[in-house]
Amino acid sequence: MNISYNWLKEYVNFDLTPDEVAAALTSIGLETGGVEEVQTIKGGLEGIVIGEVLTCEPHPNSDHMHVTTVNLGQGEPVQIVCGAPNVAAGQKVVVATLGTKLYDGEECFTIKKSKLRGIESIGMICAEDEIGIGTGHDGIIVLPDDAVPGTPAKDYYNIKSDYVLEVDITPNRADACSHYGVARDLYAYLIQNGRQATLTRPSVEGFKVDNHDMDITVEVENTEACPRYAGVSIKGVTVKESPDWLQNKLRLIGLRPINNIVDITNYILHAYGQPLHCFDADKIKGGKIVVKTVAEGTKFTTLDEVERTLSDRDLMICNTEEPMCIAGVFGGLDSGTTEQTVDVFLESAYFNPTWVRKTARRHGLSTDSSFRFERGIDPNGTIYALKEAALLVKELAGGTIASEIKDNYPHPVADFMVELNYEKAHSLIGKVIPAETIKSIVTSLEMKIVNETPEGVTLQVPAYRVDVQRDCDVVEDILRIYGYNNVEIPTTLKSSLTTKGEVDKSQQLQNLISEQLIGCGFNEILNNSLTAAGYYEGLETYKPENLVNLMNPLSNDLNVMRQTLLFGGLESIQHNANRKNADLKFFEFGNCYFFNAEKKNPEKVLAAYKEEYHLGLWVTGKRVSNSWAHPDENTSVYELKAYVMNIFTRLGLNFGNVVFGNLSNDIYSVAVSVHTRGGKLLATFGVISKKIQKAFDIDNEVYYAEINWNELMKAIKTSKVNFKELSKFPAVRRDLALLLDKNIQFAEIEKIAYETEKKLLKEVELFDVYEGKNLEPGKKSYAVSFLLQDENATLNDKQIDKIMSKLIANLESKLNAKLR
Repeated sequence: MNISYNWLKEYVNFDLTPDEVAAALTSIGLETGGVEEVQTIKGGLEGIVIGEVLTCEPHPNSDHMHVTTVNLGQGEPVQIVCGAPNVAAGQKVVVATLGTKLYDGEECFTIKKSKLRGIESIGMICAEDEIGIGTGHDGIIVLPDDAVPGTPAKDYYNIKSDYVLEVDITPNRADACSHYGVARDLYAYLIQNGRQATLTRPSVEGFKVDNHDMDITVEVENTEACPRYAGVSIKGVTVKESPDWLQNKLRLIGLRPINNIVDITNYILHAYGQPLHCFDADKIKGGKIVVKTVAEGTKFTTLDEVERTLSDRDLMICNTEEPMCIAGVFGGLDSGTTEQTVDVFLESAYFNPTWVRKTARRHGLSTDSSFRFERGIDPNGTIYALKEAALLVKELAGGTIASEIKDNYPHPVADFMVELNYEKAHSLIGKVIPAETIKSIVTSLEMKIVNETPEGVTLQVPAYRVDVQRDCDVVEDILRIYGYNNVEIPTTLKSSLTTKGEVDKSQQLQNLISEQLIGCGFNEILNNSLTAAGYYEGLETYKPENLVNLMNPLSNDLNVMRQTLLFGGLESIQHNANRKNADLKFFEFGNCYFFNAEKKNPEKVLAAYKEEYHLGLWVTGKRVSNSWAHPDENTSVYELKAYVMNIFTRLGLNFGNVVFGNLSNDIYSVAVSVHTRGGKLLATFGVISKKIQKAFDIDNEVYYAEINWNELMKAIKTSKVNFKELSKFPAVRRDLALLLDKNIQFAEIEKIAYETEKKLLKEVELFDVYEGKNLEPGKKSYAVSFLLQDENATLNDKQIDKIMSKLIANLESKLNAKLR
């Protein structure tokens, strides 16, 4: 949200610089991402001056251009070639001098000395759209005769400079979605830091009803969706351009001025956070406003000229015959104000946040109004905003207030009553803050102290503070204004931070593996835990019924919690590949979420839900490319396997306690699973299926591994990784050529080998596979190497032969293997 530095000063007086204001707001929870100096017109009209056309002659080589001499107020007159049809001698004009930068949207060009059809031109006589003061391009700007040559255009047009603060509003801070809301927090900060400050806003005491010539009635049928609806009629307005001060305010925060009526509603919204809507009173059929829902399937055309199909859960502002506006979201095409509008009806309402949010998502609409209604505006601020807007309409558009304010508010929203105990506040904050300081902070935040005891206070919290309804919420408010940096870490907390536990160990090992992967050329990615349910449609490995669904998703692309890290990484690969960066190695640590309907328990709401911490690895593209010393080489699934095995080795996983097996599912085309001997899945890795790659429009094969970090931590819980000397005793290698059935995998041989000799067998490697002639049908030959070593003595032939005999016997009995 853009906040104007000068606009803030209209509500709270301060002497902080823009950067100091940004730092202050950030310190109290309104994070300010940047401060930018801006002008009401981009570039501030620097280098542009008022000139007087002294002579104007036809261009000798053109049938539409003219050669002029222009007095710029100082120095000799300059020659400018102009192609505008309305240029003439004696005019006062706007001239861009040499070096001036002119802007067309994001494009910028610089005025330089040039030749047009052979005639030198030093500068440019400008049209409205060329300098940004309007949209006209049918001719140059011709100023009144009293304009003085040499006057800077920025002074003539009263161009103001300001600073815009980019404030990031968290969803819970609906009260800060306006300049006055930010000023309110800034005021509390100033008071807490010992600065003199006052918080004020314009008085609306001048509001009065002029007559009762246009009495539009209001009926609210659905008070759940619309707890409060107010409006007033204004007769005899003139719709036209807004004055400069109002246009400038809106331009500075990035809004385009439209007309005085619409600009007033936008001004009120950004000033006080209260969205308004203005109807053309002549289009309110039957002279009555009806706030209600309409039949499912009703067609309605919004301001963007899109016909939308309404739900029976969409709250609509209607007249006696038809809907005119989607309440709190978007206006209708045929009910708003135009240049022909004479009479208007101003609406100021409080709509139920949930209703607005669901309607906005249903229709894919997001507006400044819906943004605020969804978060919860001040239900008791509607009348102030309505009166302020009505007074501005009278001032800027004329007319008379032609009705009493219609205020339908059957069940007023009460303020929140909160009991604050000083002792509890001190325990939550971790520091004793004087009671007087606490009272000063809460009152500066417009909370009223209705009762006070030595132990604490009873507070009346304004209804607009929807995020402050409990004592801990008040404590949070106190702490952010008091200053987090002003609370020292207690000694007891310091000692607790050094306590080593399972969480600490897991975090340390994550950092260790992250450094290892980065050293291998990986980049870490962080993806959203929210993802699209569409990714899981038709999958058996990750079934759609096991998804954790969001009740009110922001969009269809973010409507469930992820079951796997896979799809987020594929999105990252697709994003990079589309930008000619296809050789990638990514890793990500993150939570995955699962729902099991069979475990639903009314007494234990969370019993059906499970959360696991996973590590994902993605490898794709070339391992080596564009190297003078090495030919291009594609990466492979075996490279991925090495990374996975190195992670297990670095963490001290005992390979004798795990089982490697073939995996066949709809995620991988070829894959391996790793289980503990107790059956817990530690990891899967392999080649992503062509179907999934195609869905993400990825050309290169993607090799993916997903490790269940929680289960891995349990598997290595008792493991210790120690550095030790290389053994002084030699290792012995024995090779076997085994004839086996074709369906037997190396993983089965490896498993039997480690089960046979758990102490002295260090490695099992497959170094050759043969299938072809001279073998029995349905058979293949594996050449397998076994590495034996005793850390404390030299192995003798008798020990080695005993181990190998036992190993051969087990392979023969369990796999029907034969020695070649």
